[in-house]
Amino acid sequence: MIAANLKANLEALHTESFAWAVHCCYKDQAAAAEVLQLSYLKILEGKAKFKEQAQFKTWFFAIIRYTAIDYYKKEQRQSTLNLIEILPQSTTNDEEQQVIFQRALNQLSPKQSRILHLVFYQDLTIQEAAQVMGIQLGTARTHYKRGKQQLKKWLIKAGFAIEGKFVMP
Repeated sequence: MIAANLKANLEALHTESFAWAVHCCYKDQAAAAEVLQLSYLKILEGKAKFKEQAQFKTWFFAIIRYTAIDYYKKEQRQSTLNLIEILPQSTTNDEEQQVIFQRALNQLSPKQSRILHLVFYQDLTIQEAAQVMGIQLGTARTHYKRGKQQLKKWLIKAGFAIEGKFVMP
């Protein structure tokens, strides 16, 4: 891939890449910014090369994920999911639903949460998400299915879903 094309692809994915980095960094935006910069640096220094064996987005998201893992190992940070802060009074119904859904997502195992995040928020297929996470397709499907089941249970238990349909109390 020529440098101009590489730059264009990275620029086109910047917003989505940052969102994925935030997710990989347990909602720590400062860490996510650092991880994203380190990911860009790996590519610019030639430590990571796109060999066109997967889609560019899938390849780049995998680099971000592995960079986040390395970052947390290096920093010896604990990899725990943080609950989202309490909503301010002025949020809209859509924003409230988004936060409620994100809280439910945070209740899942890290693999379930990551696979659902990639599918729901990043519009990847389960197969592409499996490639990003470095797991087998069957494993990804299992985490996806179990994650959706757990998500549904949590939303029903918390009173935000009736018969699987998302509602506001």
